[in-house]
Amino acid sequence: MCGIAGAIWTAEAEPVDAATLARMTDLLAHRGPDDAGAYASRVALAAAAGMSVALGHRRLSIIDLAGGHQPLANEDETVWVTFNGEIYNFAELRHRLEGAGHKFRSATDTEVLVHLYEDEGIDFLRHLNGMFALALWDARRGELILARDRLGEKPLFYRREPGRLTFASELKSLLAVPGAPRRLDPHALDCYLALHYVPHPQSIFEGYAKLPPGHWARFGRERFETGSYWQPDFQREVVRPWADDVGTLRTLLTEAVEMRLVSDVPLGAFLSGGIDSSIVVALMQRARGEPIRTFSIGFPVPEYDETHHAREVARHLGTRHEEFHVTPDAVSILPKLVWHYDEPFSDSSAIPTYYVSQLTRAHVTVALTGDGGDELFAGYPRYRAVALGAMFDRLPAPLRSILAAEFWQRLPAGTSQKSRLRRFKRLTGALAQSPGRRYFDWLSVFNEQARAELYTDEYLATLPDADPYDFIAEALARSSRRDPITAASLADALTYLPCDLMMKVDIASMANSLECRAPFLDHRLVEFAAALPIGRKYRRGRGKRILLEAFGDLLPPSILRRGKMGFGVPLDHWFRHELRDYAREVLLDPSTLGRGYFRPEVVTRLVEDHQAGRFDHSYRLWSLLFFELWQREWVDDTVAG
Repeated sequence: MCGIAGAIWTAEAEPVDAATLARMTDLLAHRGPDDAGAYASRVALAAAAGMSVALGHRRLSIIDLAGGHQPLANEDETVWVTFNGEIYNFAELRHRLEGAGHKFRSATDTEVLVHLYEDEGIDFLRHLNGMFALALWDARRGELILARDRLGEKPLFYRREPGRLTFASELKSLLAVPGAPRRLDPHALDCYLALHYVPHPQSIFEGYAKLPPGHWARFGRERFETGSYWQPDFQREVVRPWADDVGTLRTLLTEAVEMRLVSDVPLGAFLSGGIDSSIVVALMQRARGEPIRTFSIGFPVPEYDETHHAREVARHLGTRHEEFHVTPDAVSILPKLVWHYDEPFSDSSAIPTYYVSQLTRAHVTVALTGDGGDELFAGYPRYRAVALGAMFDRLPAPLRSILAAEFWQRLPAGTSQKSRLRRFKRLTGALAQSPGRRYFDWLSVFNEQARAELYTDEYLATLPDADPYDFIAEALARSSRRDPITAASLADALTYLPCDLMMKVDIASMANSLECRAPFLDHRLVEFAAALPIGRKYRRGRGKRILLEAFGDLLPPSILRRGKMGFGVPLDHWFRHELRDYAREVLLDPSTLGRGYFRPEVVTRLVEDHQAGRFDHSYRLWSLLFFELWQREWVDDTVAG
């Protein structure tokens, strides 16, 4: 796992010199503490195309520790690559390429990329099974190719300007380029407050972009273009015998786990005690034949502590288990998160993810995770609301009107985010909307009405004619002919998974120089799961039906019966106690209230209502707090271009 950065430019554009490239890559040192490398195009190779390129790399050594220096070239040094990630099928690809006459100088997975590109051109991406972000320089054509893995496990930012393109694993590296502007994108902020992340291809700053998952971009003198190399047909449903599906699932996930065990450094796994991570650990244990290392983290608030479940799984499987108990200090960790995420990102589970990554890294360099199981096999509790919404849509119109009436919204619901009546009110409050808009409202931190109340008139005037819902709506349309739960879960796989979960895990783990691998995100398994009928996944209010059937024999019975528990922190409690004074100090500071984005009286009311116990605004307050601290870190102390 690594960090990449660089640029390509025409003779007329401002060059990116060696000092600038060094600054860009130094900002990624946490992603690759083991080695650093740089390549600048030689005039003799690039002169015909009139292009120059600079490629930078920071390396976390995982495979071929001595021979994996990057950037790396083909035999005649006409193709160069700087690469972040792992190609799990590299041994198979290498065998094929050697048979075709290619000569290898290292044992790395990276070298497969340059030779495969020589044979296949841009189609080389279709042959890769892995997680990656890469930049490949074709000196003969004078073109730079950027690419990102199918599910968005690894991030890739870029900035395009006249005659020049810069790219990096993290936004902060692009901001190190002299003259890089920092103008906030109003629509990106609107999306952030709705979704608690900035969705691709947008970035929080105007003029910067994220390459979407499963996409490539190509920049040369005559063109800039983007394209997709992976567009699975989510409309397709395949009906097979139950036993065949169970057997195929068992084979695919077993292979995915075994492929991700290749490593020349110590390897282990996150173990929460949930179904997904427990299955991954069970398959790892069986493949290795010796106790693997597992890691879990616990907190002092019982409803947020899963360590006893993880301990039970570890004991059942015979792993070498490490259990860490921490008392999160939000005030001290928030500045670290703001620096590392470098875009507004308010998923508070980044806190436990950061802690478990930090503690795990003291023992291993690679950790497997259970990420992706909920999206692929309908595991989130919110899919019950989707099912209820679908039932509501089939009711007679008069009854629908009664259930969606304002009467239900007037009932007192308590202050807890998790109270049953509050969840019921949120459900009934959205029932009158279309299914897609309803689902978006359930996901939203600030829904459309709340954002309209929050924004000042001046900020509202800057918003374009664009709706954050469009990002979710486009994903839902990819499976519009499927049942509502399948459509919602596959939309989550296209949106929430790459923009929230994968970004969260990548940044938190790489901040601690730890590589995380997710077997559930093997694209072959994703394609298989996407085509399953909903009855294979979800039944009687519970998801993961086929997972439990395929792997239930590997796990303790109590784990098979337990419900979904989020990996989070007690935000509601914090904002009334540990974070009470800090939140008031930051959010009610005159400089915060005077920025011009939000109405001061609305922000003040959110703080006062929460701290008085009248309502649980913790997710909203966390989003506002992170955004303000982000501005102080990345906007206030810099000179905008």
